[in-house]
Amino acid sequence: MKKIKQDHKSMETPLLPLQVELRNMANASRAEQSQRYFKTGPGEYGEGDLFIGLTMPQQRTLAKKYVRSPLSELSTLVNSLWHEERMIGFLILLFKYQKSKTEESQVPLIDFLITHRKQLNHWDLVDVIIPGTLGDWLIKKTDQQQLLFKWIFSKNLWERRIAMLATAPLIKQGEFTQTLSLCEIQLNLKAPIHDLMQKASGWMLREIGKKNRACLEQFLDLWATQMPRTMLRYAIEKLPESQRQMYLSRK
Repeated sequence: MKKIKQDHKSMETPLLPLQVELRNMANASRAEQSQRYFKTGPGEYGEGDLFIGLTMPQQRTLAKKYVRSPLSELSTLVNSLWHEERMIGFLILLFKYQKSKTEESQVPLIDFLITHRKQLNHWDLVDVIIPGTLGDWLIKKTDQQQLLFKWIFSKNLWERRIAMLATAPLIKQGEFTQTLSLCEIQLNLKAPIHDLMQKASGWMLREIGKKNRACLEQFLDLWATQMPRTMLRYAIEKLPESQRQMYLSRK
């Protein structure tokens, strides 16, 4: 284990106890692996992201230990330069949301999430945090689903992915309209769809197929010829081989 150096910002303000504990767990070898896996090189989608070198179970354990941290401390964490600190900050928010008993207690948590959504700036942050927080919230607050149709047009890749992943709980409830509409919007834009959005969109379509295969087939019959290949492959992954080949042959 190798302790990481304090960054310039943290030298100006004392580290939180969680940050001290996290940094004492630093693993340089794992951090280097994460830098490669999460595409942090020049021109890659995770360019410039920094890693301390913790496993996901370690991050979840720390988040549970510090789940009583106030939102002011979470703000420090989610605005950190370090990927794991942002993840732990948002994990604490997720655990707080899951423990909350009333909508009244959930409002400040969702407000915090929406305010800091641009700090969910990698696919793992979005995928781990959004379905169980904002996605769950939008099941109850249908009037706020309009946010998804604003963010799907964003120039920010992660906002677009947030929009798509927020529909995961809706799909589990048997509500497919939002997911299908977001997919249609992307296809109608006639602009290249980022690989990470192809994967997210195809993934959500696949989840629809698990609940209602006929609904997925209807969508594919209309859109398969216009879908980028990665999006299509993700969407048809669970269909019978003969059907997969049929849709692929239309490309």
